[in-house]
Amino acid sequence: MASTAKKADKRALYVGGLDKQVTEHTLFTAFVPFGPIKGVQVAMDYSTHRSKGFGFVEFIDELDARAAIDNMDESELFGRTLRVSIAKPDRPKLGSNKPVWAEADEAMDSTSGPTEDVAKDA
Repeated sequence: MASTAKKADKRALYVGGLDKQVTEHTLFTAFVPFGPIKGVQVAMDYSTHRSKGFGFVEFIDELDARAAIDNMDESELFGRTLRVSIAKPDRPKLGSNKPVWAEADEAMDSTSGPTEDVAKDA
């Protein structure tokens, strides 16, 4: 029986424990000694425009990613201890992105009977 779960890309790393002042450039600079990097992303708080304390680094080669984990996990950056591991794939989202009350409003609109214009014509 085939599994439908996504396998983790062993080139993509989760980096936790980041200081709020860490930028994508800072993260890139810290990890590039281990090999060519495909992309870097720091999770940002939209209201403060500062780091949420974690990010992702994707290497071109899996062996470089492994070297980065071996060397950077539990190391320090800006006085904070980093947690570096293989990034887990996104979990499939169940259900709708609409809030329950929006669906309830739509249901009420479609079952509330005739509109005022229809009632006048009767």
